[in-house]
Amino acid sequence: MSHTGHGGSRESHGSRGHDPHAHHEHGGASWSTAAKATLHCLTGCAIGEILGMVIGTALLWGNVPTMALAIFLAFVFGYSFTLFAVRRAGLDLKSAVRVALAADTVSIAVMELVDNGIIALVPGAMDAELADALFWTALTGGFAVAFLVTTPVNKWMIGRGKGHAVVHAYH
Repeated sequence: MSHTGHGGSRESHGSRGHDPHAHHEHGGASWSTAAKATLHCLTGCAIGEILGMVIGTALLWGNVPTMALAIFLAFVFGYSFTLFAVRRAGLDLKSAVRVALAADTVSIAVMELVDNGIIALVPGAMDAELADALFWTALTGGFAVAFLVTTPVNKWMIGRGKGHAVVHAYH
């Protein structure tokens, strides 16, 4: 949805749950905008990461290859959410890939570093099976902490026109 109140120019900031002026407050992004961007990123990361762990476990892989697959798939799914959204808005594939990479790389990287760091640090979590409560507790705790750490990063980036801010033009 477009917004034309700025000198007659067409600015597409979006209306899909986004406040069109949120990232202009006091030269930075609002916490709400940053939290929405982080939740968007976290959703893709969580899907990819859980799928990677399920696949690695089903194939009887060790911790390192399973975690590598989970991280790889977290990036794939994290990027794909943005990629599909901007493709739906009319961007060609090459431009859409550039936007997805610019929008999500730092956010996904911080999220994965924090989340996997927590899983690695929780005693026994790396050796827990998918059916163990410890596995799911460490994973969800890691996602929660990653959300809390990544939201300020996204707020800072969006406030400077980077990260998820590049996607707003296509909403």
